[in-house]
This record gives sequence, C-alpha cells and structure tokens, in this order.
Amino acid sequence: MSYYSRHVFFCCNQRTDGRTCCNDKGASSMRDYAKQRVKELGLAGPDKVRVNQAGCLDRCEEGPCVVVYPDAVWYRYVDRVDVDEIIEEHLRHGRVVERLRM
Repeated sequence: MSYYSRHVFFCCNQRTDGRTCCNDKGASSMRDYAKQRVKELGLAGPDKVRVNQAGCLDRCEEGPCVVVYPDAVWYRYVDRVDVDEIIEEHLRHGRVVERLRM
C-alpha cells in the first residue's frame, strides 16, 4: 500500500532559454495554494493526499500542468477556480475533471 492515497505533482519548471515553462504561468504559487487548500480541507497527510512540486514534466507547452498519481491523470489549469475544481472533484470525490484533462 502506498503512503499516500494520491500524490499530486505540479510542474514548477523554470526554463532560462526562452521556451514556455509552467513557472512563467504561476505554477509555484498555484502549488502553494493547492497545498494549503488540501490541508485546510483535511485531505493532507498519510493515507490521504500529498501535493508536491516537480521539475519539468515535459508538457509545459500544454500547461501549466499537474499530474495526479496513482491515477495518472494529467490536468492543465488557468487559475484558482480550476485548481479548486481539481481538489474538490478529483481529490475529494475521486471524479476526473474532464474539462481540464490533458
């Protein structure tokens, strides 16, 4: 059994060569927001959800992006409304948010 029921990785890559990257689109602040929101909702911790940053997930051109494991569901998001929907629907209720799926 896994230590967490779901592990959420936000791509927080910062490229310096001018190519698109998730961090240029606010990925780090969205990760921080998601981490805090998951804690506030009581979803964080062992046997629950863990929110982490990742290096490049190699989908920056489609992003910013986040992936939820073990479900292997990739999302793109624009703002806190999208992140809230991922948290509420996928992390809390186990329903994939099709409109945000990559």
